[in-house]
Amino acid sequence: MAKWVVVTKRADFEGIGRKFAISPVLARLIRNRDIVAEEDIRKYLSGTAEELYDPFLLKDMDRAVSILAEKIASGAAIRVIGDYDADGICATHILIKGITSLGGRADTAIPHRMKDGYGLNDHLIADAAQAGIDTVITCDNGIAAAPPIQAAKALGITVIVTDHHEVPFEEGEDGKRVYVLPAADAVVDPKQEGCPYPCKQICGGVVAVKVVEALFRHMGQAIPAVLQEEIRCLGAFATICDVMELRDENRILVKYGLERMRRSANLGLRALIEVNGIREERLSPYHVGFVLGPCINATGRLDTAERALALLGATDYREAMVLAADLKNLNESRKEMTRAMVEEAVHMVASGKQEDQGEREYQSDKVLVLYLPHCHESLAGIVAGRVREHFGKPTFVLTDAEEEAKGSGRSIEAYDMYAEMCKCKELFIKFGGHKQAAGLSIKKENIGRLRQQLNENAVLTEADFEENIRIDIAMPLSYVSTELIRELDKLAPFGNGNTKPVFAQKQIRLIRGSVMGKNRNVGKYTIADADGRKFEMIYFGDVEAFHEFLAGRYSREAVARLYEGGALVPMEISIAYYPDINSYQGKENIQIVMRGYC
Repeated sequence: MAKWVVVTKRADFEGIGRKFAISPVLARLIRNRDIVAEEDIRKYLSGTAEELYDPFLLKDMDRAVSILAEKIASGAAIRVIGDYDADGICATHILIKGITSLGGRADTAIPHRMKDGYGLNDHLIADAAQAGIDTVITCDNGIAAAPPIQAAKALGITVIVTDHHEVPFEEGEDGKRVYVLPAADAVVDPKQEGCPYPCKQICGGVVAVKVVEALFRHMGQAIPAVLQEEIRCLGAFATICDVMELRDENRILVKYGLERMRRSANLGLRALIEVNGIREERLSPYHVGFVLGPCINATGRLDTAERALALLGATDYREAMVLAADLKNLNESRKEMTRAMVEEAVHMVASGKQEDQGEREYQSDKVLVLYLPHCHESLAGIVAGRVREHFGKPTFVLTDAEEEAKGSGRSIEAYDMYAEMCKCKELFIKFGGHKQAAGLSIKKENIGRLRQQLNENAVLTEADFEENIRIDIAMPLSYVSTELIRELDKLAPFGNGNTKPVFAQKQIRLIRGSVMGKNRNVGKYTIADADGRKFEMIYFGDVEAFHEFLAGRYSREAVARLYEGGALVPMEISIAYYPDINSYQGKENIQIVMRGYC
């Protein structure tokens, strides 16, 4: 059962409401997101693209664009080396589009997930040297690629790093971190020491946008409005796909991009929206993060990211539609493969059995270590994430990789995955990551030892496995109105760092229900509050778990009756909810979206 935490932050909500012409409810919600100063509130509510930060605030930007301008003027061969995820692909296209628009001679190379792994490597540098490349510019990678960059410099290749990841460090004798930058000719990364850029949480695609905008300024040219809009839209797309916090500059950029993506000059982006049947005039972060982005990512997972890059670079709409349809179909295959692997993993934990591994009491494990030899290596992280969501436990999924096993881990808030892996690092061939996610390779014979050691070391308690639902305001359903719901739109776009507000009310009576959806995983209910006012409610969570909760409190017969003709006995619950408007056949009705229950 989830643990509810009510946010209790104080401020003059009436005064804030008067100042910004918003309700005290909205003022409280903004304060709950730690936005306090008046200028920050104004920027949150009505910030514009004109307030995006100056790209020259990024350390080394002046040097990077000076080198690029010189290379463009001399006709030198430039190669952009990106990454195979949506952020890296968008960043690659942005840099290529910007450099070639200024007359530069440039091409691209994106690592292959299976053959190359993440980021710059010696193989990619050797290929660049053989092709006569003068300058390599990385995007969404490079900050941790000191050895291949050193190799590039030894071959006489100029290297510019543009990245947004953490800078590697070593522990000094005094215990302080000593950060290690690669020996590139210029390094543009907001995370590096001494960089004054105000928004440290920009993605690789946004760093690429900043490079292009700075390059035009340095070369004394006005960036064409159409090009600027295109690259900013792709920067917004990458921000959502890379799950950056939607705060400060990111929030402004994403809001700007979502309003313009449908009419973007990028034919590939427009075609991808069309083939996925998205009809809404204004896109939402959900559309990008869970519909469009996975199509871009699917190419890097199951094929080659070059196909997604070709889509973004398409110059003919019919060609773009064909490429977009291919990506959509590839993503459908990825989803089906993921579904099958998640089912196998869940069954494995529930049954305590694993092929070729004998009987295992997985359900008593605090940390799940699952070996799925037939799982596609690129899907291990997604499957681990789904299993973690299902059981609420840190999860590692390992797959067969010839002589070894490779895999990914996804964690819960209370478990520092990387720190725990460091405690048994002798078991790994290679590993890396952070608190919430990790990647690894390991000898197959060490899988059992890994599971044993991780669980022996785990100090997780039952409370750590409880999901926390953050309640913004305990608010009766009677307060919900169309006007309030419209006002809540001022808080959008929602996502990481700016979640949808959650309200709560006790003594909600279930009157009748139905189960809908292709997989019968959506519950729809008529409910009433303590005063008898009726509302329509929908639930997109685990409907089966909700049934078990109701059966435990009342009875299975009572639950069956709720769906067959309406509750015969009073069935009261408390709900965490978000109010929404359901539009159907031209009619709009208030709809309560249940986020949790107890």
